[in-house]
Amino acid sequence: MNYMSTIEQLKHHETALDDGGKIVVLDSGAVLTAEMTAMLQALHSRSTDGIHGHLNVLAERGAEKFMSTYYVQYGHKSIGDCGVGIVFIEGISMLAAKAIQDSKLYNGQEASTRYIDFANQAFLNPLATSAGTAINEEYRRFYLKAVKEMTEELPHRYPMGADEKETFYNKAIAARAFDITRGFLPAGASTNIAWTTTLRQFDDRIMQLSHHPLAEVREIAQKLNEAMLAVYPSSFKADTPERREKYADTHTYTALAAQQYYHHDPKCPTLALVRDGVDTEALQDPNLKPLFTQRPTQTELPKWLGAYGEAAFAFQLDFGSFRDIQRHRAVTQRMPLLTAELGFNDWYLDELTPSLRSEAEELIERLTKSAAELTEDEALRQYYLPMGLNISNYLSGDLPSLVYLIELRATSLVHPTLAMQAAKMADTLTETYGESIGLKIHLSSQPGRFDVKRGEADIVRTDEK
Repeated sequence: MNYMSTIEQLKHHETALDDGGKIVVLDSGAVLTAEMTAMLQALHSRSTDGIHGHLNVLAERGAEKFMSTYYVQYGHKSIGDCGVGIVFIEGISMLAAKAIQDSKLYNGQEASTRYIDFANQAFLNPLATSAGTAINEEYRRFYLKAVKEMTEELPHRYPMGADEKETFYNKAIAARAFDITRGFLPAGASTNIAWTTTLRQFDDRIMQLSHHPLAEVREIAQKLNEAMLAVYPSSFKADTPERREKYADTHTYTALAAQQYYHHDPKCPTLALVRDGVDTEALQDPNLKPLFTQRPTQTELPKWLGAYGEAAFAFQLDFGSFRDIQRHRAVTQRMPLLTAELGFNDWYLDELTPSLRSEAEELIERLTKSAAELTEDEALRQYYLPMGLNISNYLSGDLPSLVYLIELRATSLVHPTLAMQAAKMADTLTETYGESIGLKIHLSSQPGRFDVKRGEADIVRTDEK
């Protein structure tokens, strides 16, 4: 099949963002749109005529009036869950990406720092000052220099084995170099995300994001609503003064909830179990305990075990690795405020050559002071701080979700700063629940070590294979 002519006929809706990014609502070419499929499923819940009968109704009447009446006017939100849209948001800051993804219902992908050329990638400067530009460009200069020098240094530390393929080895070296140097990228560095969710969740998240502390995120929310209104006119509402007045109380509360950054905790431990709400007595039931003691590797604990309570960890983690752990939707995490108060993660500095480390330490001390002088607004200041700075993280989840997270992240294929924290979480859970309920954690490889298999974990275009 010749896809080119078909793809060229698709009509994606594009909206420009002020800082050079854009929002693209994808036209998948489907005959049945998201609004149509939502209507069909809603009809299916009220009639036994069958899908072919519903399709006839759709053909005769269309979905527009149905959706605007039952989903928008009457507020039957479950109807909005039956239609799915796909959006690409490009050229936004790491901070905006994390804000959008701060939901258990987020489904999507984000560009990896290993595969972005930061030589020309935009670093957002919301203050639009020359001092802000200077900070960003100094981080860029050091990052590019460090990538080059570490790519040359790492083969001396980790020589290629006789049984290793050169292509994968070189990719693994490059990945390690990017992992070491990403800590020196400012959080205002731009990235791209893909977002797939239901019409209802787009609507709910747009309202929440429209009250975010960052103007960039509020702009994305406004323009995303305009884009969704253009593509799905019967399922979204224009942001009018009347609407804002009607939903004033709801919006006020949403604004309050959206602005609750998890601020720096001066007593945040390196890592500790700070709340144990798991009912271990109930889990010692002879019918339940074998689920822990006999669980094979690469097998998840049953989700319903979550009914027996949750545990919470508090720990320090660099913002770069917070971006990775935030992807775990089964656990609940607070959105941290990026500050310089907990210092720069030692791992990034330890991995540098002596000369690069000396330069990095001076750079971080000088530029964090410069960032502090830029603005009193702590939320805005985040754009000019490097992602290697530690944040206070608070994470809670039930045993199935915690065990899944740990076994996936405490490996040599994950960024070392996160992998080593996940390994400590594994030790803590084993000490806390191993004897009482027989909990076992299956770790497949040593976290943090250099592993050539990282070079195999790549997604390439078919013409690049």
